[in-house]
Amino acid sequence: MTNSEWAEVDHYLVNTLVGDEDSETLRANDAAGLPHIDVSPAQGKFLHLIALSVRARRVLEIGTLGGYSTTWLARAVGKAGQVVTLEYEPKHAEVARKNLDRAGVGERVEIRVGAALDSLPVLAGEQPEPFDLVFIDADKVNNSNYVQWALKLTRPGSVIIVDNVVRNGGIAQADSSDAAVRASRDVIELLAAEPRLEATVLQTVGSKGWDGFAYALVLGDE
Repeated sequence: MTNSEWAEVDHYLVNTLVGDEDSETLRANDAAGLPHIDVSPAQGKFLHLIALSVRARRVLEIGTLGGYSTTWLARAVGKAGQVVTLEYEPKHAEVARKNLDRAGVGERVEIRVGAALDSLPVLAGEQPEPFDLVFIDADKVNNSNYVQWALKLTRPGSVIIVDNVVRNGGIAQADSSDAAVRASRDVIELLAAEPRLEATVLQTVGSKGWDGFAYALVLGDE
C-alpha cells in the first residue's frame, strides 16, 4: 500500500470513529505557522483511550506543540485531573493555550515553557504526586533522557509512551548517521535494559506515514 492509501484509511477511520471536533485546533496551528507534526486524529484518540484505560488522573506530556494531543489527554483525565505539558517554544505554548481554552479543557492543563531538561528537574524537586501516564513527543535526541526522568516521576503501573521511534523504518539500520534514528535505537535499547520497565514498540502507518511508538509499563517490586 502507498502513503495515499494509508491516508484514505485514516480518513475513513476518523469519519467513522474519531470525529473532527478538534479540527479547529489543527487549523489554528497551521494558521500560526506551526510545523505539521501533530499526532494524527486517530493517534490522538488512541492516546485518549490509553489514558482512560489506565484511569489516568495525572498526565505528563513532553512536547506540547499546539496542544492537539494535549487536548485529547486533558479530556481523558476529567475535570478533577491534570495534564502538565512542557514546551520549549513560547509561541507554540501561546497557541496551545488558546486552543486548550477554546476546547474547554484549559483549566486542567499547566503549560511550562522552556527546555524540558531544565523543567523536569524543577518539576521533580516539587515532589509532585506520581504521574499515571507520560507521553514523550519532543526533540528525539533526548528521548532517553526523558524516559529516565519519566521513571523518577511515575509509579508502578504507570505507562510511558515515546512517539516517533520507528523513523520510516530507519531503526533497522544500525549504521545510520541520522541523529533521530540513533536516538530511537538508544531509547529502545534503554527500554530493553531497564529492569523497572516492560516495553514493546508498535509500528504504525497512516496519514503520518510509516512510524511507530514505544509503550512501556512501569513495574513494581517483585
